[in-house]
Amino acid sequence: HHCRCRPEMPAIQLLLLACLVWGLGARTAQLRKANDRSGRCQYTFSVASPNESSCPEQGQAMSAIQDLQRDSSAQRADLESTKARLRSLEGLVHQLTLDEAAGPSATQEGLQRELGTLRREREQLESQNRELEASYSNLLRDKSALEEEKRRLREENEDLARRLDSRSQEVARLRRGQCPQARSTPQEVPSGSREVSKWNVETVNFQELKSELTEVPASRILKESPSGHPRSEEGDPGCGELVWVGEPLTLRRAETITGKYGVWMRDPKPAYPYTQETTWRIDTVGTDIRQVFEYDLSSQFLQGYPSKVHVLPRPLESTGAVVYRGSLYFQGAESRTVIRYELNTETVKAEKEIPGAGYHGQFPYSWGGYTDIDLAVDETGLWVIYSTQEAKGAIVLSKLNPESLELERTWETNIRKQSVANAFIICGHLYTVSSYSAPDATINFAYDTGTGRSRALTVPFKNRYKYSSMVDYNPLEKKLFAWDNFNMVTYDLRLSEM
Repeated sequence: HHCRCRPEMPAIQLLLLACLVWGLGARTAQLRKANDRSGRCQYTFSVASPNESSCPEQGQAMSAIQDLQRDSSAQRADLESTKARLRSLEGLVHQLTLDEAAGPSATQEGLQRELGTLRREREQLESQNRELEASYSNLLRDKSALEEEKRRLREENEDLARRLDSRSQEVARLRRGQCPQARSTPQEVPSGSREVSKWNVETVNFQELKSELTEVPASRILKESPSGHPRSEEGDPGCGELVWVGEPLTLRRAETITGKYGVWMRDPKPAYPYTQETTWRIDTVGTDIRQVFEYDLSSQFLQGYPSKVHVLPRPLESTGAVVYRGSLYFQGAESRTVIRYELNTETVKAEKEIPGAGYHGQFPYSWGGYTDIDLAVDETGLWVIYSTQEAKGAIVLSKLNPESLELERTWETNIRKQSVANAFIICGHLYTVSSYSAPDATINFAYDTGTGRSRALTVPFKNRYKYSSMVDYNPLEKKLFAWDNFNMVTYDLRLSEM
């Protein structure tokens, strides 16, 4: 160890004395006196190390210094980390102090709120998941429905193509004059057929007439009167029991979803200004059904161009309406009231409640649709088909006065109304349809108002489009009119001789 003492320092004597005392204590101290490079006097003394035999090298000294610096840095980092932990602990202690001051109830309320928030979020996620699953399911159903509709349209197109080809061949034969019946004697030709030769084969009207003629079964042509109304030799109105129903003939298809169910009609006893060709149509999907489309010509009906649109003064319900003697007869919505609406004057002429009749889903047909009250027309007049609580759901028939709607006579059958898909009346006989959706259904029951007896039948009936919501009989045309899943169709039929 060295102790350097500079003579210019004010306490030089004291320092020098200290160095001497230290040197004496070590007993090995040496004192030197010499000038430094600048010429100043410099006193130097040396003392031997009590525990080192030799001095370390310069490199070793630097390494030791660096080790000390690293140790110092590590200790400083540990100190900073300790300070940070201490601050964190102080914060926790402060928070705990606040919580204790607020009490356990506030802490529990905070936890409850957090739990409620988490539950609401979970419910929202579950609800969204259910909505997505439902949407996916609906998309799959829509896809299946569209594929089925595509298949059905393809089949219908093929059927129309075959019919068009058949019609074209028939027109070609007519043009070549291959129609010997037209040149036969008057005694051999039914009077109603003589008019055919007056029509131009190029006109649309002739095509419609020819189509109508081809729809008439050959067995009835020779019994047709000049007016086209079939009758037997005895002069009765051509009544008999139903023995056969033909294949459905599609006339047109509804354009929108409101036409999935509906009713279409022609007047079997038209009143001026209407004719046998005037057609009425009502789309019955919805809650406020008031529009009645009127078509003066069959061609307008087939093309979808109404001549007039009636707006009823009150809404009707379901598919049970009929047109008879110039008036529309229908059931008022959500009531057991039957209404007579005169089409020419657009006025309500009569209203009548059907006593005890179920309505708005109490005793509908099997397909539903609020078909509790169903009006019908046959050769004998106007009817209403319904049920009551007293009848315990069995079909009840009442004959109505077409002017006043008074009930003239009533019959109670043993046929449960909700077990059949639809019903119509021919010559005072009630007939029921077994199914509205089965492609191969049957006319399964008949009730004779003359004898008051019913019997089972198995007359085949085709639901081509698998959703028949209306089946009515037209006594003038001797056809069934039906509405089958957007489609307006007709059926030829055959009655036995009375």
